[in-house]
Formats: sequence, structure tokens, C-alpha cells
Amino acid sequence: MPRNPWLVHGHDSFDLSKVDPGSTEGAPGDKRGTADTIDALQKRLFALQERLWAEGTRSLLVVLQGLDTGGKDGTIRHVFQGVNPAGVRVTSFKAPSEEERKHDFLWRVHRAVPAAGEVGIFNRSHYEDVLIVRVHGWVPEAVWRARYDAINDFERHLTEAGTTIVKFWLHISPEEQAKRLRARLDAPEKRWKFNADDIEERKHWTDYMAAAAEMLARTSTDEAPWYVVPADHKWYRNWVVSTVLTDTLATMDPQYPTVKDLGEVVIPDV
Repeated sequence: MPRNPWLVHGHDSFDLSKVDPGSTEGAPGDKRGTADTIDALQKRLFALQERLWAEGTRSLLVVLQGLDTGGKDGTIRHVFQGVNPAGVRVTSFKAPSEEERKHDFLWRVHRAVPAAGEVGIFNRSHYEDVLIVRVHGWVPEAVWRARYDAINDFERHLTEAGTTIVKFWLHISPEEQAKRLRARLDAPEKRWKFNADDIEERKHWTDYMAAAAEMLARTSTDEAPWYVVPADHKWYRNWVVSTVLTDTLATMDPQYPTVKDLGEVVIPDV
């Protein structure tokens, strides 16, 4: 996997407080100066995704996690705007349905993994089961702690079956979250996105940071690495995600299938 400053090296602990959500480290310029670079990255991403889709033997799974207003929807909308929609599938994981609660926590996730040739995007994911579940105490500690190993085994299984996994924690500050929540209230076209529960969840900020830090440390592996993306600046977030995804696909190096000589093919008149 490509190495860069956002990569989390799996350890027993990870200090998320040392990551500045407002950082723009490594960017080729300010918002305007980075725009052309992002455009170039998106064109490269489209070309590589087309090759993956044509190759049809491997897949890419992109996991997006973060607190409310962290930018998961915006990342999908901006980073993937130029890709071939036929080869991309987005799955948004909300509260489990009655049927899903009757199965193990990974059941609904396994059903949504991308097929050969596809890019699968998870808007939230199986990591909710070591985040919100932990913060609110919905299951005993012994249960959610055991899920770290279950997740690592599950993701190792996927990679061995031909799926490359890349995971992003979109890291925002409480001040930026408050700003974005106020923007939802102030703009009529954004009010539909406002959820009063988001206000209640802010009371658990410290607990979420602790849960996220341990999650990142315990589940960032060589097979399925985590990248912590400073996300207070949306343009920087998009640039980082585009950079990592393009590097990841370039490392996969998908190829168009070879075809036999078509020189003798005649297209009949109709």
C-alpha cells in the first residue's frame, strides 16, 4: 500500500488528538491552487476505475467513517463525480433492520461488499459496531472488544478473495461540526439533513474520540489500512481522499483484458 502522512500504523494505541482537523499538510496550494490538482486526480481515478471495471477480476472497497457532518456524503459526491456509475455501488448503513438484528453484525456488511470489477463505497460501515455501540453501552464491553479481531479476520478474508480495502476516518473539530450543524438550520435546502439526535451525540464527543482512536489502532492493518483525513477544510479532504484512492488503484494496476485479433471482423449492414 502507498505510504503517506495520513496512514495509521496499527499499534496498541493511537493518539487521535495529535491530528489537527484543520491541517492542510502536503496540499499543493490553497483551495484555489489545489483545484486543478483535484481535477487531474479525478480524471486519473476515472481512467483507473474504467480499467478495474473492464478487468472484472478484482474489486475495491472504500470505507468512509466519521462523526456527523464529517463529510461522508460530500466526499462521495465530489470525489466520485466523474467515475462510471455502472461500476460503482454506494451502501449507506443506518440502524440495523429487524432482520439484520437477527444475524451477526457482519451479515449485512458481507452482503454489500463489491463484486469483481466494482468499486464499493460504504457510507458508515461495520465500524459502527465498535463506535456508537460502545459509546452508548448497547452491548457488553466483552462483545464489542471481540469485534476488533472479527473485523480484521473478515477484512483479511475479503482481501484474500481479491478485494482491496481502503478506509478513511474523516476527522473534524467540534467547532467545525457546530458550524456545519448551524448551516443546516440556517439554509432551508439543508434543513432536511438536520437531526436533533446530532445535538445529543455532541455530548459524547470525548467518548467517540476514545472509541475512534482505539478502533484505528486495532484495525489498521497491512491488508486494510486506515487513513485519518483532516476534514475541517472540504477541499483538502477531497484532495487527500482522491490522492489516496488514485495511489491505491495505481498500485493495483488493473489492466484491460486482452482480446484476439479483430482485424477480420466485418460489421454487417442492416
